[in-house]
Amino acid sequence: MNVTVDEILHDPLKYLRQVEAGETVVIVRFNQPIAELRPIASSNKLRPFGLCAGEFTVPDDFDAPLPEDILSSFEGT
Repeated sequence: MNVTVDEILHDPLKYLRQVEAGETVVIVRFNQPIAELRPIASSNKLRPFGLCAGEFTVPDDFDAPLPEDILSSFEGT
């Protein structure tokens, strides 16, 4: 759908609703396209499980308490 700059300025929500509905709106000035409004591609896709498999190894002691000197650095003592 092509619309002029004046049309988009007159009722921008009308055209934004059309974009939300999945339509692409081309804005023209002097019969030349200057911009395109289109829906943003959905990013609701789930990342595949195991995407980084084999890239790192979790050490056996990863949940062990931190040494006292490191704990004191965090606690400001």
